[in-house]
Amino acid sequence: MKEQFTSYIHNLQDKICAALEDLDGVARFEEDKWVRAEGGGGITRVIKDGAVFEKGGVNTSVVHGPLPAAMQQAFQVGESNFYACGLSLVIHPKNPYVPTVHANWRYFELYDQDGHKIDSWFGGGSDLTPYYIFEEDGKHFHSTLKNAMDAFGKDLYPKYKQHCDEYFVNKHRDNEARGIGGVFYDYLRPVNEEDAERLFRFQQGNGNAFLPAYLPIAEKRKDVPYGEREKEWQEIRRGRYVEFNLVHDRGTLFGLKTNGRTESILMSLPPRARWAYNYQPEAGSKEAELLEYLKPRDWTGN
Repeated sequence: MKEQFTSYIHNLQDKICAALEDLDGVARFEEDKWVRAEGGGGITRVIKDGAVFEKGGVNTSVVHGPLPAAMQQAFQVGESNFYACGLSLVIHPKNPYVPTVHANWRYFELYDQDGHKIDSWFGGGSDLTPYYIFEEDGKHFHSTLKNAMDAFGKDLYPKYKQHCDEYFVNKHRDNEARGIGGVFYDYLRPVNEEDAERLFRFQQGNGNAFLPAYLPIAEKRKDVPYGEREKEWQEIRRGRYVEFNLVHDRGTLFGLKTNGRTESILMSLPPRARWAYNYQPEAGSKEAELLEYLKPRDWTGN
């Protein structure tokens, strides 16, 4: 399974990068291959200063070796070895009318000291962070993710949407959501080899749904006229994005605490953000309208 999933995320990385470059038309991804001293490494690809994308990254990592002490504590296991592979992406567009998007898909195996696999699981998800709300965009994004999941069970999208709604929240900001959500799942453990293949297909379905979910929105909004007001609002909302990633996000905190690759971990942060003291958008404005949507809602009509 680990070979299958590793091959899949590398192919998906190529596909996503090519599609984003095609949409941008100007910028190209810069590639940085890195090696982890304890075992494995990764491919970091970053795009910046484009016609559509101000900054973004589409990263893969395949790491293995002794389980760090912090991970032993988190997983409540003793000395073990592990294998982890995944793709993680964050895209920050230039135009404030184009949403920021985040996604990742990962697979983890845990071994005893004799090299026998004792645990494994899949995780992942996609979520959308708009700065200005267009209901049709939210419906499209969520419906595309739902359609991908429905093939594996009608109960999955509602469950994993709820997980996403509950996770991507700035608790220190009165439980204000980072964006309009998507889906989020973790610790999907296969019970046997057949179930592992099913979960692998589930991951493929979700990974393959990313471009159809996001690209039409970016294409539709990338040329909408904007001015300084919209950029200021975008940067204020990006500040909330930064707050979530540095205060609450488990992946970011875990990576930094376990001597992960800092440049790749902090790739998720936008190039520009701002914090205005006690900022309140004007009542009745498009900026204020966004705040009304930063709470769980039914985007698919089901």
